[in-house]
Amino acid sequence: MPPARKRTRTYDPAKIRVAVLAQFRNVRQGVHALTEEQLARPARLGEWSVRELAAHLTMAVETVSRNLDRPEPGAKELALLDWPFATAARAGDIADGTRELARDNPDLDALYARVEQRITERLATAPDDRLLAARTGAMTLADYLVTRTVELVVHTDDLNRAAGADIPLDRQALAACTRLLADALAAKAPGASTEVRIPPYAVVQCVEGPRHTRGTPPNVVETDPLTWIRLATGRTEWKTALDEAKVSASGERADLGGLLPLMG
Repeated sequence: MPPARKRTRTYDPAKIRVAVLAQFRNVRQGVHALTEEQLARPARLGEWSVRELAAHLTMAVETVSRNLDRPEPGAKELALLDWPFATAARAGDIADGTRELARDNPDLDALYARVEQRITERLATAPDDRLLAARTGAMTLADYLVTRTVELVVHTDDLNRAAGADIPLDRQALAACTRLLADALAAKAPGASTEVRIPPYAVVQCVEGPRHTRGTPPNVVETDPLTWIRLATGRTEWKTALDEAKVSASGERADLGGLLPLMG
């Protein structure tokens, strides 16, 4: 009997829209509370400062508005699960654009207010199936907004760690981010010999090998959502997470170190 085909995960577009706006508001309030000393700290992302990281966070949302302002492309080019693997090529352009944005917008409060107003207005009338000419490839608005949860959650965590802040993570945004990166792992290493558990949001099976059918799987990895996100995006190394007991891994096929990070 051939293995059962895995169904592609779906997301509720209405909930994702709410999550993106909610997390952006969380960040806006958190950035407003940062001191000049905090903004001047290194962001631990290349040569960025916290101020530059804060400016970059607005790009994650403003790109939605800008793409909605552009002509609609003729055809979809990128599926949601392709996106995590299509981002690394743009790292240089993103770094240059971030420095320029931070330099041109010293008033972060005004920048955040402008970006929030634009996306709120544009999402009010844009249909979920509207295609966006994203630089990684044309995607539907509904799919692209799921990718925005990844950008917002990952960089909110970066901001918290670099600035010593405590900006909250919207539960729906954290869930979508966790699930997309978990599904990306399953797409990168298809199979059913290893079960990766990220409670309470995701469980995926991956890695070639004997298929598990009942009882406790022979290869199990379990971790929390933030640790998983840091592993998937290269913020934490696999061995470090194991040494710090942030990940439990049992079984000969439970070593995911060679598959991570998923996003550079």
